[in-house]
Amino acid sequence: MEIKVGMADLNVCGSPDSITTLGLGSCVGVVLYDPIVKKCGMVHVMLPDSKAITNNQNVAKFADTGIEECLRRVLALGAKKERLVAKIAGGAQMFSINTNNAMLRVGDRNVEAVRKKLGELNIPILAADTGDSYGRTVIFYPETGSYLIRAIGKEPKTI
Repeated sequence: MEIKVGMADLNVCGSPDSITTLGLGSCVGVVLYDPIVKKCGMVHVMLPDSKAITNNQNVAKFADTGIEECLRRVLALGAKKERLVAKIAGGAQMFSINTNNAMLRVGDRNVEAVRKKLGELNIPILAADTGDSYGRTVIFYPETGSYLIRAIGKEPKTI
């Protein structure tokens, strides 16, 4: 079965199921994966930092809180933190404006926040497909650890 993760959402699964999210533009699809028990979690991160927004109940929306909740759920499935690895995709600059304005560089900021949070948690990033200016749809297969990335007009790739 293919488990779906919506925008600003997260979920977990184990082999033989797969997990997918559609339409990653400036958002980042973060996978936490334990290759021994073949369990994983995916979070569709929309924004870098929950502290910038007050009264938001959706923890999955933000890199800091979303990754923590994804970690909690994948550990509850039987994964071990010391075995976890991450793969990330997305973080595109979807509008063709050349700017140093941080508010308009959401994709870059999301990738930076995801990398920072995973570093704080000592979860190594095994592979990444981030940046550029196109959207991505991703599917992760916990049986093999393959992260399939599809984009319009591009050859599918696996990281």
